[in-house]
Amino acid sequence: MIVEEIMSTNITTLKVTQTIQEAIEVMSKNRIRHIPVVDDDMHILGIVTDRDIRDASPSIFHSDEHKEDFLKPVTEIMKVDVITAHRLDFVAEVSSIFYEYNIGCLPITEDEKLIGMITETDILHTLVELMGAHQPSSQIDVQVENITGKLADIAAIFKNRKVNITSVLVHPSKENSNFKILTFRVQTMDPRGIIEAIEKEGYKVLWPNLPGIDL
Repeated sequence: MIVEEIMSTNITTLKVTQTIQEAIEVMSKNRIRHIPVVDDDMHILGIVTDRDIRDASPSIFHSDEHKEDFLKPVTEIMKVDVITAHRLDFVAEVSSIFYEYNIGCLPITEDEKLIGMITETDILHTLVELMGAHQPSSQIDVQVENITGKLADIAAIFKNRKVNITSVLVHPSKENSNFKILTFRVQTMDPRGIIEAIEKEGYKVLWPNLPGIDL
């Protein structure tokens, strides 16, 4: 999946001449937390977040003081080192940028012009959909040796039982580097039969630990 498939193209922006107070009003009206600051050609000059505004706001114990600060331009508080991505970047790669830099949004540019935005919420929704967690299903975690072909072997068991797989995640075992964990989400609400079939082939099912099944 690429960024273009999940990014929003309906972008709210600010100009450098607009004030911090205007930024607050725009955020409140549009229920957003990040606003790019652009020039007339949609080149990104900076970005303002609700965190920037909170940092610039007076304490609640001194809320009546320094109100004139809100009349200053957004350039006083905006971040200028803006990380961006391209519409053809892979979502998985972009997700690592959110993780590494602990950011809440990522402007999408093409030819150095702003064309879209994605947020951490977009990433989360995409992850849920890719995992199939928003659909009625069951999760099954299987421990296998960290060698080639094990995913295909387990998938064949699901196929033989006519159980449809909606998503698969592969991650290393924390206990033993010689093993990896295959996390399947499958279209069945009663996984007992497929668990028994997997264990019959000599594999260890880590989850679910169902009553009556010796895991």
